[in-house]
Amino acid sequence: MSSNPKPRILLWRHGQTDWNIENRFQGHSDIPLNKVGHWQAAHAAKILAGMNPTKIVCSDLIRAKETAAALSAVTGLQIEIDPELRETNGGNWEGQTGHENRAADSSRFLGWLAGSDEPAGETGERRSEVAIRGVRAISRAIEGASGLIVIVTHGGTTRSILGKLLNLPVTQWGVLGGLSNASWSILEPDFIGGWTLVEHNSGSIPEPLFGNESTE
Repeated sequence: MSSNPKPRILLWRHGQTDWNIENRFQGHSDIPLNKVGHWQAAHAAKILAGMNPTKIVCSDLIRAKETAAALSAVTGLQIEIDPELRETNGGNWEGQTGHENRAADSSRFLGWLAGSDEPAGETGERRSEVAIRGVRAISRAIEGASGLIVIVTHGGTTRSILGKLLNLPVTQWGVLGGLSNASWSILEPDFIGGWTLVEHNSGSIPEPLFGNESTE
């Protein structure tokens, strides 16, 4: 066994924004948390602090930075910013509601929702491109680190990172489901150098996994 095992990764989605409530595609648009979002971040931070994180790495968008600040405040950990943890560039869809995008760009939008890897909003990013940059950010975050690394990011970016790290086909990334605001997913290293998803869309401290097959 390696003397320096990989740390655990916690992917934490930012708290609620007004655009979330309005069902607007946020993407790279820099939208702050609303009042509820600040409460969600502070509430979740108290739980995450009890899991003894060792590092916080965050998207450069304000909704993620405000979320990360809540955890930094209760743990004393400094926040490291990595722009490659940004949400998907939504191209022409950004700022538009789901209804508006269905009306204006129906075929492309519905195909994207179904899991296609075409650029979002015609001029935006492919899911696979988001995954590549997101995994690069994860690799930097865990290099030389130990314990629980908290990655503060976005719903679409989280799904892309999970799909890539779990070796799922792009068209199947949607089976993972989304993350609620201020909820998280946890990855642990497996026994063959990959990753295992042990918590998804969670808002509580993970429970022990009893009755699972083990090599121990």
